Amino acid sequence: MRDDTIAAFLEQLAARVPAPGGGATAALHAAQAAALLAMVARYSDGARYDASLMGRAVASADALRAEALGLAEADAAAFGAVGAAYQLPRSAAGRSSAIASALAGAARPPADVVRLALRLIPLAEELLAAGNRNVITDVGAAAEAARAAAVTARLNIEVNLRGITDPALREELAETAGACDAIVERADRVVAAVRAEITR
Repeated sequence: MRDDTIAAFLEQLAARVPAPGGGATAALHAAQAAALLAMVARYSDGARYDASLMGRAVASADALRAEALGLAEADAAAFGAVGAAYQLPRSAAGRSSAIASALAGAARPPADVVRLALRLIPLAEELLAAGNRNVITDVGAAAEAARAAAVTARLNIEVNLRGITDPALREELAETAGACDAIVERADRVVAAVRAEITR
């Protein structure tokens, strides 16, 4: 997936196939957020900026971008396993447990996307305060992309919760999904701050 052109990915996304779908899209939202933050940090160089902070921001954002791309691929693979489990004959021994296991696996990449978004938002907040004002709108765009990543991932967690039979895993995933509310609130604050700065 990471080597596809944008057009090829969108063609796959539009096709009548189970993956890629919303989960991969959530991860790619996160990857775009990370890329935007890395760009802002790279533009925030020179004596006016904190070189240590910007160096750390670049390294962190680049690592998060690579992680997000990996999650997009993991999500597509996980949904392939779900499809295979549902295709087992209804009479097959272990079909129900295979479906439950596949759904649990399918919920994990979106949960990881939510956790990744939780790491992107503080980075956006730091760059909002310390980054180059000429690219401050890109901090807002990154926050909005991180927000979209989290909200989309939450939907993909919640839709799979119904089929997960392990109570501890259900609780863990539900708790992770619940973290989206804080992400949305913080992302909205970043966007509002950016808008206030560029419109005053």
